[in-house]
Amino acid sequence: MPQPEAKLVPFPKAPASQPTRSPRDPRLDVFRGLALTMIFINHVPGNPYENYTNRNFGFSDAAEAFFMLSGMAAGLAYSGRFMPAQRAAKGLWAAIQPLWSRSWTLYMTQIFLTAWAIAIFAGGALWFGVPDMVTKINMAKVFGETAETLVGLPLLGHQLGYVNILPAYSVLLLTAPIAIMIGLRSPALMMGLSVALWFFTGLYRWNLPNFPNPGGWFFNPFAWQILFVAGLMTGLCKRQGKQFIPYKPVLFWGCTAFLVFVVAWMKIAPLGSFMNSLMLSMGRAGAPFHLVAHDKTFVTLPRMLHILALTYVMSHAGVVVRLCKQRWTEPFAMMGRQGLLVFSAGTLMSLTAQVTMAAADQPEWMGWTLPLVGIGAMLFIAWTAENISRRPAKADGVIAAAPTPSYDDLRALSQGSPRA
Repeated sequence: MPQPEAKLVPFPKAPASQPTRSPRDPRLDVFRGLALTMIFINHVPGNPYENYTNRNFGFSDAAEAFFMLSGMAAGLAYSGRFMPAQRAAKGLWAAIQPLWSRSWTLYMTQIFLTAWAIAIFAGGALWFGVPDMVTKINMAKVFGETAETLVGLPLLGHQLGYVNILPAYSVLLLTAPIAIMIGLRSPALMMGLSVALWFFTGLYRWNLPNFPNPGGWFFNPFAWQILFVAGLMTGLCKRQGKQFIPYKPVLFWGCTAFLVFVVAWMKIAPLGSFMNSLMLSMGRAGAPFHLVAHDKTFVTLPRMLHILALTYVMSHAGVVVRLCKQRWTEPFAMMGRQGLLVFSAGTLMSLTAQVTMAAADQPEWMGWTLPLVGIGAMLFIAWTAENISRRPAKADGVIAAAPTPSYDDLRALSQGSPRA
């Protein structure tokens, strides 16, 4: 007899008082882990592995990827509380508070990392015979104009090299509630406002001020917001079961061709010389600098187009989805899930490696060894944090209730197939 067709039990709706959970996209964690790995490698100058990070094959680097992925993560994690039903049940503050709490966590992490960066470089000057360490990575003001710098550090007006990415991210999380509320009405409108802010920022050189140094932040929030907002709208739409920019063959292959052209631009000397001369001529003819330069602070057009094209291709290429589900990518996914902890540990280890290599008589072997040791330590830290977070909590000798099952767990159960 023919068997009746199996029916999928519908996924139970969450109560109106709780935001629904969307399935976790493995690509987000894997690419965050890859970005953290490349940031760590790039923050240990002089090692051979930095020649193979993504900045050698395109205009953007791991920092642009970090902001895009951070925006996506924020859109997925926090936008549910801004949905009309959730706001009606819990109120607006319940939606805003987690974002601002995360922003405060990032601020406190920034202060912690800055204090330890000063200690590490000062220790190198005191104990390892490299007195010039106190003049590197914007450290001179700390010891030369201490009073002024001690005001600038907590106000984020004085930021040290390699310890300056979190302030912009923290500021963007403060403003994220506005972006999410506008995005819920019209993601295209929010993206248009973001592009306008980016354009006028570059045109009039807007930035947050430094103190006591002149100038502005290296990661200018007014410019870098365009990457964060693009990621935020992507995550917000995915949370709603939609795509911010759907797959279109012409756009996909156009972005792919652009990425290949950029590699050729960077690796083929005659082509690179011609294109750079062309951009220089356009600048001299009056084109705004942020449209024809490669400046990082203002996320100039070539850098922005590169990371946007790369994100579009990676998000729509089926092979990427399959690769990110392989077991060998799990170490990167694990680091991505423990992003802030891994980033903080990697920052301190990279600064320690800089001091160690500067103090060594023969640092060549260290260039090959220290990055691998650091990546291994980052993996161990992520693995430890994962195991601690999965351990059931105990209260008064009673094991706490198991966490709420995920969408994938419930869907597997509804199909009658247990998850491994």
